[in-house]
Amino acid sequence: MFQICHQKLIHLQILALMVANPIKNPQSPPPTMSPTPTMSHKQSHTAFLFPETQSTVLPDPSNFFSQNLLSNPLPTNSFFQNFVLKNGDQPEYIHPYLVKSSLSSVSVSYPSRFINSAFIYQSFVADLTISALEKTDPDSHRSHIISAYNDLSVTLEIPSSNLRFFLVRGSPFLTAAVTGHTAISITTIHAILSFSSNDSLTKYTISLNNGQTWLIYTSSPINLNHSLSEITSCGFSGIIRIAILPDSKPKYEAILDRFSSCYPVSGDAVFTKPFSLAYKWEKKGWGDLLMLAHPLHLQLLSNSDDSDDSDITVLEDFRYKSIDGELVGVVGDSWVLKSDPVSVTWHSIRGIKEDSHAEIVSALSKDVQSLNHSDITTTSSYFYGKLVARAARLALIAEEISFLDVIPTIRKFLRETIGPWLDGTFNGNGFLYDRKWGGIISKQGATDSGADFGFGTYNDHHYHLGYFLYGIAVLAKIDPAWGRKYKHQAYSLMADFMNLGRRSNSNYPRLRCFDLYKLHSWAGGLTEFGDGRNQESTSEAINAYYSAALMGLAYGDTHLIAVGSMLAALEIHAAQTWWQVKEGDNLYEEDFTRENRLVGVLWANKRDSGLWFAPADWRECRLGIQLLPLLPISEILFSDVGFAEGTCQMDIACFAKGGCWRRVEGICLCLGRNL
Repeated sequence: MFQICHQKLIHLQILALMVANPIKNPQSPPPTMSPTPTMSHKQSHTAFLFPETQSTVLPDPSNFFSQNLLSNPLPTNSFFQNFVLKNGDQPEYIHPYLVKSSLSSVSVSYPSRFINSAFIYQSFVADLTISALEKTDPDSHRSHIISAYNDLSVTLEIPSSNLRFFLVRGSPFLTAAVTGHTAISITTIHAILSFSSNDSLTKYTISLNNGQTWLIYTSSPINLNHSLSEITSCGFSGIIRIAILPDSKPKYEAILDRFSSCYPVSGDAVFTKPFSLAYKWEKKGWGDLLMLAHPLHLQLLSNSDDSDDSDITVLEDFRYKSIDGELVGVVGDSWVLKSDPVSVTWHSIRGIKEDSHAEIVSALSKDVQSLNHSDITTTSSYFYGKLVARAARLALIAEEISFLDVIPTIRKFLRETIGPWLDGTFNGNGFLYDRKWGGIISKQGATDSGADFGFGTYNDHHYHLGYFLYGIAVLAKIDPAWGRKYKHQAYSLMADFMNLGRRSNSNYPRLRCFDLYKLHSWAGGLTEFGDGRNQESTSEAINAYYSAALMGLAYGDTHLIAVGSMLAALEIHAAQTWWQVKEGDNLYEEDFTRENRLVGVLWANKRDSGLWFAPADWRECRLGIQLLPLLPISEILFSDVGFAEGTCQMDIACFAKGGCWRRVEGICLCLGRNL
């Protein structure tokens, strides 16, 4: 993720030429198109596990997960990951609130934003904190446990009391179930200016001295008393729902009143058909369900039609603020999100001008001559995977321009480099299986949390394994016998980050990196971060799902093609929504937009123009990390010609100053001039 120092400039220029020189009738062979995929059929493959190991650096999941969940693979890059790491007391962004669990209580914050030209972040302030007045289980030593989780929700329980929180993403209400006739405390760090109830004692309105107004709804009458900063009750059993009244607008209050009696307890995302994703919530109470959609949701909801099994109403005037753009009210028990189709192809989408062939042949010859597996010195799973993918890319370029003489040399190199990682004979590193969390880790990462960029603690799995899958897909294409021999190992690598199963009878968690609410991937792994999970390179994430789809092409697996293509398409949509910063777009504030065309690292709760490996003013590094590896699908990622040109023009100015990432210059010039 951090460098491409081993890639040659000439190779990058070759690939840039492929993007930059479209022709209507290419003389080279047409791209191989995917067969019509299906989401309903999934081929079964004999489960293969790499040798099992006991990691010395992984945390103990039993500290926070309930006992019934520990026998299944567990999430390692989820939206609630902070709740199960270290003390479990760092906040997570459960749209539209920041939620924090600490000291047997749950705090909720409707965050304000801090903005400058370098970054944007949301500030956590414990606006309200909910707990039991007295512990019902004084012997419990755990602040909270995770008793259930799904694609769109997590259930958090306080063992020392009778409180269960249904944290469902996109709900304008924080919902808690109270059992056992429990006395409740709701505190605030602000001062309570006014406090009132309706006649039935099922709704309370709280005005705070920070300008916020909060509403409390209960499923049955409750007597609440208040002091300057605390609200208390006598014993209560039932449902409590708490919601901010955005901007204290009366018209919003009527909407919250109307939908306060129907609450979601969990939510799942279902792959229904190609490029279609359905959200389905389990709800209780009565009436219709009100949820909030972020900007990409709204874009994909607009693609749905009457044939979809979804009946929703968008409340355009009901909005909550968010770092991800305004969240808009949507009424309906299920949604259908439809992405524009992305066709996965081995070769460039728009072809290569024939008058470029000679230059490419010359460069290919030099690059292929330099392939020698004995010269590889790295044992890093990331850098090694990139070397494999680079060589595999040369094979496909050679195919496209019908320069087949170099294919045998590339095939030999790929066999010599990939095979040892799959059969366990690679010297110095290798893939192993961790049963504690359920996944592949590296030999080096099993004893060193910093090795392989944290691969041993489940960081960047889609990046590392995506490069290997690309090499495997190409080698299985040009050497089918080899592909058949290593098919089970290949599918095990893919399943580590792209398993669709829901825990039972699976060796890996469901979609380790991909977030089915945000519709893009996360990295970070089992490391606690105050701003939640993060992702730097969207293009490397796209490569992972694109490579899985190519592997489906190589093996004739239409289900894998369909899933990989769809995840790649969603990742592209998300990159274009949140990482690519458009002039005139009001998603981010002007102070940030004026100085940036690309986000460096996107966090759940932050936008940073800097990178893990470079400061914010190294703009060309941001372009490089959001573009590599350059592939046919990169044409779709940067399909906005005006945006690509503008981004490159900003970076070209950097090259004139010197000291920049020179390997990006060739790509930048081609993109800026010829897209």
